Amino acid sequence: MKFNLDKKDGAKVIFSFSDVSKDLPLVKWANEHGFESKVGEVVYFPNLESDSSFLVGLGEKSKLDEESIKLATFNLYKSLKKNKENVVSFEMEDFGICHRKTMMAVYEGLCQASYNFTKKSSKEEEFELEVNYTPFIRPEGKLEEGLKYIENQMNGVFFARELCNETANVMTPDFLATSVKTNLSPLGVKVTVFGKEEIEDMGMDAFMSVAMGSDNDPRFIIMEYTGDPRSKFRTGLVGKGITYDSGGYSIKPAPSMVSMHSDMGGAATVIGTMMAIARSKAKVNVVGVVAACENLISGHAYKTGDVISSMAGKTIEVENTDAEGRLTLADAVYFATSELKVDRVIDLATLTGAVLVALGEEYTGVLTNNKEFLEEVKVSAKNAGEKIWELPNDPAYKKLFESKVADLKNTGGRYGGSITAGQFVECFVDGDTPWIHMDIAGTAYLSKANGYLPERATGVHVKTLYQLLNPMKEC
Repeated sequence: MKFNLDKKDGAKVIFSFSDVSKDLPLVKWANEHGFESKVGEVVYFPNLESDSSFLVGLGEKSKLDEESIKLATFNLYKSLKKNKENVVSFEMEDFGICHRKTMMAVYEGLCQASYNFTKKSSKEEEFELEVNYTPFIRPEGKLEEGLKYIENQMNGVFFARELCNETANVMTPDFLATSVKTNLSPLGVKVTVFGKEEIEDMGMDAFMSVAMGSDNDPRFIIMEYTGDPRSKFRTGLVGKGITYDSGGYSIKPAPSMVSMHSDMGGAATVIGTMMAIARSKAKVNVVGVVAACENLISGHAYKTGDVISSMAGKTIEVENTDAEGRLTLADAVYFATSELKVDRVIDLATLTGAVLVALGEEYTGVLTNNKEFLEEVKVSAKNAGEKIWELPNDPAYKKLFESKVADLKNTGGRYGGSITAGQFVECFVDGDTPWIHMDIAGTAYLSKANGYLPERATGVHVKTLYQLLNPMKEC
C-alpha cells in the first residue's frame, strides 16, 4: 500500500456522521435512500467521466474513536477492492480527535482489510492500493512517523497470523525455528535455537515430556533484541509453541483437533512482536522465548498418572495430557526468569477452553502478580483496541491443583480452569519477578470474522505488546 501526501487523484472519500448533517448532494441522496451513516456503512458512487466517490459512515461524531475509524476504513477497502478502484483520495477533516491518530487508524483499517490467508491453487487478482491524502494539520513529519509506526506494527501482526494459520504438516517445531531465524536475524535479533539433546541437558523435563510422543523433535527458541545497550532492563515474552495438539492420551474429539495447528498462537504473537519491535528499531530490550513441540500419541508419549520433573526441580503429577501447554510454559517461564533473568515477564498461550466459556472470543483473560505492571498493559491494550479482562489471582484456587504424590498436578479440574492454569504457570516464575499471564484461547484464532479481525488467526496482542514496549509519542 502506497501513501502520498497532498496528492488528490483517485476515488473521493466522503466521511459522514449520523449526528452531523452534511450539505452535499451525494449525502442527501444517500440519506433519502436509507443510508444512516452507521459505523462501517459504505456506499459506492461510480462515475464514468470523472473520479468515483465512496460515502463512508462513522456513526455519531460525539462517540467517534479510533476503533470506529478502523472498522470504517476496513469496510472501505473491501468496497474499493470489489469495485476495482485502486487509487483513493482523502481530504481529511477535523474529527475532533488527534489528527495523527486519525490517520494511523485510517491506515490500520485499510491494512487489516488487505490480509488474506489461502492455500487455494487459484490465486486472487492482486490489488495494490494507492492512497492520496491531504492532512488537516501539519507537520508532515509527525504524520509520516505515525504511518511508519503502524506499518511496522501490522508487519508483526501479519507475520504472527501467517505462522498461526500455517497447518501442522508444514509448521513443525523445526520449521518454526527456521522461520524465526530467517525473518528475525536480518533485523538484528539474536536467535538461538536448542535441539532435543540440549533441552534434555538443561533439565527441561516438563517440556520434554510433552514432546516425547512426536517424531518431530522439539526446539527451544530464544530471541534477543537489544535496542537500548545503555540499559540492563529487559522484558521477557514467553509464548506457548505447541505446533499441533492432539491432546495426547487424553485425546481430543476429532472436530476439536482440526484447528489445533493454531495452538502455537502465543508463540506467534511473541515472534510477531519481536518483528515489529526490531523493524521499528525501538529503544528497548526484549527477550522472546518459545518451547516448540507437538503433543501426539505414540509408544514414547507421556501418560496420565505419570509424575515428571521440571527445570525448576518441582515435580508434577500428570492428570491430563491435554493440559500440556502449561507444562511447556513451566520450563520456558522458569528459564526466562531464572537463567535469562528478565526484569518482568509476560506469557501468552492458547491455554484453556475455560477462558472461552467465561469470555467467549471477545476478551483475553489475564492474571498477574503485579498490579502496576498490569495497569501498563491495560493502557496499551485499550490504545491498541484489544480487549483484556483481569481474572482473580486468589491463592484459594491453588488448592485445586494440589497433588498427593507430587508438588502439584497439571490440572485443577473444571472449576476456575483458566485461573488455575495461569496459577500453575506462576509457580514457575523465579522469585518475585513481575509476571502477567494472557490466556488467548478465545482471541488468537476465531471461528468467524469479528469486525476487522479475520476468521482464523488474528495475531492478537502483537499490537498491545508493541505499544507497551514502543509507545507512540503523543500528538
